[in-house]
Amino acid sequence: MSITTKPESAERQDVAGPPAVGRLGDRLFSASALTAGVIIMVTLGAVFVFLAVEGIDGFHADRSVFEPAAGNFWAYAGKLLFGTTLAAVLAMIIAVPFAIGLALFISHYAPRRLAVPVAYLIDLLAAVPSVVYGLWGARTLASAAQPIQTWLGEHLGWFPLFSGQVSATGRTMLVAAVVLAIMIVPITTAICREVFQQTPRLLEEAALGLGATRWEMIRMAVFPHARSGMVAGVMLGLGRALGETMAVAMVLSASPLVTLKVLTSDNPATIASNIAANYNSEDNRIQTVLIATGLVLFVFTFLVNFAARLIVARAERKLA
Repeated sequence: MSITTKPESAERQDVAGPPAVGRLGDRLFSASALTAGVIIMVTLGAVFVFLAVEGIDGFHADRSVFEPAAGNFWAYAGKLLFGTTLAAVLAMIIAVPFAIGLALFISHYAPRRLAVPVAYLIDLLAAVPSVVYGLWGARTLASAAQPIQTWLGEHLGWFPLFSGQVSATGRTMLVAAVVLAIMIVPITTAICREVFQQTPRLLEEAALGLGATRWEMIRMAVFPHARSGMVAGVMLGLGRALGETMAVAMVLSASPLVTLKVLTSDNPATIASNIAANYNSEDNRIQTVLIATGLVLFVFTFLVNFAARLIVARAERKLA
């Protein structure tokens, strides 16, 4: 009598059940994920098409629309883009060290009874409307920061950022950057905290077992593993800073100009705040120009995020 046996791989397949790709739940999840991705792409495409169609005439608007701020659209948009970049960069310089430090404190240093409520409080900051931040910045922070700004102007006036006559109201680009930094700390902290906690425990224990201090373990095991997630958190925060409207518009009394002085009353405007300040103009030419500057901001933000993804991908390839 001959006995036929199934191959071991066939037995394992029988035990495991049907392939995952054939299960109803997996097919529904795959279809839902694909649908969500397509909807996002279509929405972004629709926004781009709207801005391009409605704002195309703004690129060739009459010179009188831009005077006295600029002589043509590109000079006008360039000044606004400078203010947008300056505010976002200052905010990131302030926010990123705090966000990463808070994320490390919550994930690797604080005891659980302290880490959990601190994480909840930081996450709650993201739920505060931007108009509240703007009111607080214009009414409270500006006056409270006035003595500090005066001290910076007196003692560090040789540095280009702190040169010039200090604003008497305290409503400066520096205060706007601080408000933006507070607004982007929660999202950057939350993402960095999650990716720090995803570091394999074996990597951390191996580093500690070889004699590394806790900081050395974080630097050699946690940061390399979490690099792409950290960049993603920073870029999301940068996107929030680049597109923020009401908080900047309420803090600054700005106009399209180019200056690196962050303590004076002459402040460069951002694209978003300039749109918020002038969107109700009855002149259709101005509205067309504002839409065109919105297209510039859309493309600029896309390019910044695309460049960041390229940098992360290159770093991951080198690490591999």
